[in-house]
Amino acid sequence: MFKKILIANRGEIACRVIKTAKKMGILTVAVYSDADRYARHVELADEAVHIGAAPSRESYLQADRIIAACKQTGAEAVHPGYGFLSENEAFSKKVEEEGIAFIGPKHYSIAAMGDKIASKKLANEAKVNTIPGWNDAIESAERAVQIARDIGYPVMIKASAGGGGKGLRVAFNDKEALEGFTACQNEARNSFGDDRIFIEKFVEQPRHIEIQVLGDAHGNVIYLNERECSIQRRHQKVIEEAPSPFISDATRKAMGEQAVALAKAVKYQSAGTVEFVVGKNQDFYFLEMNTRLQVEHPVTECITGLDLVELMIRVAAGEKLPLTQAEVKRDGWAIECRINAEDPFRNFLPSTGRLVRFAPPRETMFSADTEHLQGVRVDTGVQDGGEIPMYYDSMIAKLIVHGRDRNEAIAKMREALNGFIIRGISSNIPFQAALLAHPKFVAGDFNTGFIAEQYAQGFHAEDVPHDDPDFLVALAAFANRRYLGRAAGISGQMAGHELEIGEDFVVVVLGADGHHRAQPVRVSGFEGVTGASTVQVGSRSYLVESDGRLGAIRLAGTVNGQPFSAQVERGAQKNPLAIRVAHNGTQIDALVLSPRAAELFTLMPYKAPPDMSRYVLSPMPGLLVDVAVQVGQKVQAGERVAVIEAMKMENVLFAAADGVVGKVLANKGESLSVDQPIVEFA
Repeated sequence: MFKKILIANRGEIACRVIKTAKKMGILTVAVYSDADRYARHVELADEAVHIGAAPSRESYLQADRIIAACKQTGAEAVHPGYGFLSENEAFSKKVEEEGIAFIGPKHYSIAAMGDKIASKKLANEAKVNTIPGWNDAIESAERAVQIARDIGYPVMIKASAGGGGKGLRVAFNDKEALEGFTACQNEARNSFGDDRIFIEKFVEQPRHIEIQVLGDAHGNVIYLNERECSIQRRHQKVIEEAPSPFISDATRKAMGEQAVALAKAVKYQSAGTVEFVVGKNQDFYFLEMNTRLQVEHPVTECITGLDLVELMIRVAAGEKLPLTQAEVKRDGWAIECRINAEDPFRNFLPSTGRLVRFAPPRETMFSADTEHLQGVRVDTGVQDGGEIPMYYDSMIAKLIVHGRDRNEAIAKMREALNGFIIRGISSNIPFQAALLAHPKFVAGDFNTGFIAEQYAQGFHAEDVPHDDPDFLVALAAFANRRYLGRAAGISGQMAGHELEIGEDFVVVVLGADGHHRAQPVRVSGFEGVTGASTVQVGSRSYLVESDGRLGAIRLAGTVNGQPFSAQVERGAQKNPLAIRVAHNGTQIDALVLSPRAAELFTLMPYKAPPDMSRYVLSPMPGLLVDVAVQVGQKVQAGERVAVIEAMKMENVLFAAADGVVGKVLANKGESLSVDQPIVEFA
């Protein structure tokens, strides 16, 4: 076994590999860029080597520097994690040539699966289902109909040079195939100057389901069940689960056996994933093979009880697989939510900066530990007070739960999201909460188009309807009563003028546009130690009990005997007296007032926010890479004004109306905060 390994990666996957290595008694070496000098993976490793500037092309993609770091520290093996150089055949080959073990597949396996055309050909030879199609240019509409019949309707007719939805038709019968071929050919000729047309099977209501495989250097390959990865936004996975709520045992076995056949065909040694697209009738076709550890590997670890990173290390050291196909377990149900630094209410724009507070829910399962299952696990590469840099991807953490069945796993995940505290940057937690509560998700009735269909107009706060909005009002009143209880107990109050607390209050839920909602509540039976109170909201009564520390953001306890977890904090809004309550993805800001104070509050004039229509504001934190206008320039609506870059994403800002540039308020190369003015129109 290796004595020391180097992790050629950063963030949560580097931390994940370090934990397994520690468990196995292996020393670890971290590599880091300028931006990651104080990162968590650097802290956790036994040694750390600086490999360059912040951009990944100047650090984490520098193969020679990583190999030099191995030699400098005496690391015998390299784990590439995922992303960066993990599927780079040249890197894998070079590492092996330098006498260092690569904890992953051999370079020839990476090469064979990295080429889309070659991998499809190999899959066909290994008798793996591939999407039926005609890959040579079709000469006439009549021939297109003949081919479509042979493949079987529905089919997708598409232009070789197609893109942007042009030169693409779906045909369900001969008539549509005939017309579709002609239309596609004309569109392609006019748009791209290339009228070559192909036809392939159209998979209806497609799901993205992948099979985890594991091979060793002795020719053994097994599959570790499947993962359901259909909940995607712009081809990026958002929620993954294992097993899939969709496929049958027979389909699982057939997919698993085909994945193993493909892995054997490329002499695969290590953990890898074979991705399939699965139609509504459980017809499945090979998409591609990922020759590395996947982001979503923890859900497989939960249901099988295996540590995949440990198995990768053992296989790379030449050991045989410790189990046979018959010994692979499938126990319970696991779900993973990717917690990303992005603002779901601003079209998921990246959100970078300092993590003012980072407090994940309490972990009861741990990465690299398969003894503790049926709980909550958090894989992360950040910590309280850390920085989310603008140079890398947006993932802050992975939240994983394991339950006895799917319903229990969903309930555990909703509760864990309620207790996940992130401040200083925006996260997609409200969006994850909305997805988990969606009736179609709960029913397992979804495909890869789910998010695009259900949130076609983007994601808004009202897309998360709370099943009991009065409960949020009750929590605000409960928190306020606890604050008053402490105030009443402060010593040195003037005799005869001590704070007296009544039972009647009004909770004013603040609206963004001055339209506030007032709700009378009664708080009775206050008990000092836990603050337990009965809160009456309309006809509903809530007995709330929680002995959490006063002032802590996370509030856990019971309501009418049922456990709950929520986030309650004072002064989170610009109003220091407001109490913010967040639960199940819904958030309110409320003032809890005496009935007389509530009366007076209605007389307060509404202060409208300043008119910012004359400004071009930065929609996200990021680097201003270009300002395309100058003072005095006439600009038309829709004209490019500035370009901001963050987390591998470029965002172009356009003028909303015609105007003349009055001032340029930010310079190229400047780091911007969200809503910072860039240009002011005269």
